[in-house]
Amino acid sequence: MASSRKNKDFNPNNCPVTHCLNRIGGKWKPLIIYAVSKNCNRFSKLQKAIPVISKQMLVNQLRELEEDQILERVIYAEIPPRVEYKITEYGLTLLPVIYVLQDWGLNDLKRMVQVSNTEAIR
Repeated sequence: MASSRKNKDFNPNNCPVTHCLNRIGGKWKPLIIYAVSKNCNRFSKLQKAIPVISKQMLVNQLRELEEDQILERVIYAEIPPRVEYKITEYGLTLLPVIYVLQDWGLNDLKRMVQVSNTEAIR
């Protein structure tokens, strides 16, 4: 399947950070990867876990993650058919990156609360 993403492989200087962001950058992909890694593996579960994402955006992001072999779409031959997403072995290599983002976010949220409290005292 040919990619329809405009800038997916745009990396004129062969920058590793740009390469990474081409794969998992944006508002939703890290959240989707994290959710699937925590067994939130069905479309409806992902919609509940990330309620602000539109259905079409979730579909698009899942397709891109599947195209990049980060997630695998598993279709169970049942009636009605059941579809689950699982993180691939390749996708598992991204979890340390996701956890570093999580740690940084937690620390920065604490810092923001401290700054806010300090400003409230003034």
